[in-house]
Amino acid sequence: MSRTLRTLQMPTGSGVGEVLPHLRQALDGSGPAWLPIPTTDRREARRLSDALKPGDPIDDDVALVVTTSGTTGIPKGALLGAEALRASGNATHARLGGPGSWLLALPTHHIAGIQVLLRSILAGTEPTVLDVSGGFLPEALAGAVGAMRGPRRYTALVPTQLIKSLDSPIAAKALSELDAVLVGGAATPPPVYERARDAGINVVRTYGMSETCGGCVYDGVPLDGTRVRIEDGRVVLGGAMVARGYRNLPDHPAFAEPGWFRTEDAGSFEDGKLSISGRLDEAIMTGGLLVIPQVVEAVLATHPGIRECIVLGLPDERLGQRVAVAIVPNAGAAPTLEEIRSHVVAELDSIAAPRELVVLEEIPLRGPGKPDRAAVRARLLAG
Repeated sequence: MSRTLRTLQMPTGSGVGEVLPHLRQALDGSGPAWLPIPTTDRREARRLSDALKPGDPIDDDVALVVTTSGTTGIPKGALLGAEALRASGNATHARLGGPGSWLLALPTHHIAGIQVLLRSILAGTEPTVLDVSGGFLPEALAGAVGAMRGPRRYTALVPTQLIKSLDSPIAAKALSELDAVLVGGAATPPPVYERARDAGINVVRTYGMSETCGGCVYDGVPLDGTRVRIEDGRVVLGGAMVARGYRNLPDHPAFAEPGWFRTEDAGSFEDGKLSISGRLDEAIMTGGLLVIPQVVEAVLATHPGIRECIVLGLPDERLGQRVAVAIVPNAGAAPTLEEIRSHVVAELDSIAAPRELVVLEEIPLRGPGKPDRAAVRARLLAG
């Protein structure tokens, strides 16, 4: 170890261009090891710096230390090498049909936003930037898409951004003009995916995480160089995109096998296609039976009165945990708990039917568009 980790402040808007030279060095392995931190959130920047220790020594073959999206506990920093970053970007372009220009509509210190910039560099194009520091405005998409140069044009969004865009005719039309819209960060509800397809948008559902340089499985099919296997229902990912480990947790069991990463996701891999059923660490044990929240959420996504929903477990003296749900209803709809339970029981065992309901105006988010389940749980516990 002859180098030290250095912080790289990741701006939004027009300031993004300032970090591109540093990211070019990260891709070719000629620069220092960088820890991307946000410029607009001092509290988060301090939290990441305190946990990941910029200024301390780091291995020579690390290009970026990218944090996971968790907001509780100690942040984990994935050690990503230049080879892994290049493998991810090149495999993405190969799957999408070739290099192109990219529209950045995500925070720049998370892996999804960083990857938009890295792919632009690999493609030899300048990224078009949609400033989301004040929130995502779907109507601004049209102008941003119109400023992009061809012949191929791409962007990456989280599901909430896609939902908002589908509610805006001008935004939906703009997205339909792109060659691909990558959607990741959280599961895309099937009805949302179908709406996007009906609007002519080429949605590519991605699966991956900071520990795999972002998305490494597109529409269930692993990218070139990505390996997938299932161990006791758990998804394990391998290949050139996998991180070398965690900066601050050198002996973490997720990286016990070199070249592989043990995820916290439950899934199956059949006929070359990966299907994710939910998070193992979010499973609900109720009445002695296991309920995967994402399975219930997928059923509720088909309810005509529900726009978005989050299912989680709350403490229960009799059951251990009880299934609860927070929903954002569609305009003019007001689903009752009884209606929601009936909808779930029509597809799943009654043990999976929610016993508690709270109605929200919007789902609170954390990181790159992931539902903030801790905030939803606090709201449910508050009544």
